[in-house]
Amino acid sequence: MEKAGVPMYNGNVPEDQISPESLVTKVIATTAFQNFFNTIANGGFLLLFASIAALFWSNISPESYAHFWHKEFSLNIGSASLSHSLAHWVNDGLMTLFFFTVGLEIKREMLVGGLSDPRRAALPVAAAIGGMVFPALIYWWFNGGASSMSGWGIPIATDIAFSLAILSTLGRRIPFGIRIFLTAFAIADDLGAILVIALFYTPQIHLNYLLGGIGVCAVLFVMNRFWVRNPIGYLVMGMILWYMVAHSGLHATITGVIVSMFIPARSRYNTDVFMKMVRERLEQIKCDGDDCGYTIMVNRTHLDAVHSINVACSRVETPLQRMEHAMEPWVAYLILPLFALANAGVVLGALDLGTAALHPVTLGIIFGLALGKPVGIILFTWLTTKILRVNLITGATWSMILGVGFLGGIGFTMSLFISALSFTEPVFQEYAKIGIIGGSLVSGIFGYAVLRWATRNRSIS
Repeated sequence: MEKAGVPMYNGNVPEDQISPESLVTKVIATTAFQNFFNTIANGGFLLLFASIAALFWSNISPESYAHFWHKEFSLNIGSASLSHSLAHWVNDGLMTLFFFTVGLEIKREMLVGGLSDPRRAALPVAAAIGGMVFPALIYWWFNGGASSMSGWGIPIATDIAFSLAILSTLGRRIPFGIRIFLTAFAIADDLGAILVIALFYTPQIHLNYLLGGIGVCAVLFVMNRFWVRNPIGYLVMGMILWYMVAHSGLHATITGVIVSMFIPARSRYNTDVFMKMVRERLEQIKCDGDDCGYTIMVNRTHLDAVHSINVACSRVETPLQRMEHAMEPWVAYLILPLFALANAGVVLGALDLGTAALHPVTLGIIFGLALGKPVGIILFTWLTTKILRVNLITGATWSMILGVGFLGGIGFTMSLFISALSFTEPVFQEYAKIGIIGGSLVSGIFGYAVLRWATRNRSIS
């Protein structure tokens, strides 16, 4: 469809045939949230491919799969030396960058997003709480009193990449508010999972390294207060903090969240200064000839004006925004797929599938994800609307919330991560992987089906 008087952009039209009005329309329509949503959703499909590849690789050649990911790699910096397997570097090193990006998203949402207004945040936060409590209770029902009870944190997590990827396949039939709700809920859920990891999956604390980490945090605080905007400084301090945290007993990936909280969320220019500078530079761009659209390469004044506008744009954007935008593609297209490739492999031939399918660990995770998540999400959301007298998101229905609840049961990445912290017994880890894959698959299918049915009468034009 076209808006009155404004031609819509068609991605199939050659670039030289696109009107300026169409380009402007496309640019305006591409908001920051849409960019985030599209990046994470597209990364979800790559994550799926990596997971399938891990399953095939681990079953076709179990020896090569294990040998590759358990190969030792050492890092030496001065007198400090770290030697870990490749899988460990992925899980503790690269996943720190994932948690850093999650921390940036949490901070942004708390400052200006769906979690900034208590009344707006009430529904997704309540959904996240319900989506953590009920899966943990169901897991306890199957494993209470057993040594496997340590895996209670596995089904509480939501994989934002997979859930948004499935949501994206439904296109425009999904109300924008539902996309916001799922994203905010998943981010709040990630925050809860991070707290669970920090509080319940830390075996012991080494006080000297912990105090060293606190000292590094003090330096980061000073950098933030004095408006240090160069990312290199935060990178260096983050690496030092990672070393301290890794030796303190806390899980090293928590470093990513800690550092993200100190990234400045203030811009160098305010909006008034930015607008004044841009207007002055736009006045320098004058063109009266027929080749108006092609003067940028031959007109030095125009080129300098565009460069100045570009500098002004970079300075009005906060370091938090720049880092988040820079990290999102790396996390979505490289880090998470590598994590899935390193952790999703299950050697099915080495297991008694009948025993594995009926084991309390497997059943607790499957039912926790596929049943506990949707029940907890929709129940806590409903209670919040009644207690706080808040309305559902515009355009949403309870059947859509139920569909989102099922998508919340896709725990894949975070669940795999927590499972590696939960068990020392290799067989329990394998059972957990089967439960995670099975529960996430069932949740994804039901979530897609319910949302497609709930939006059957909505226009997709």
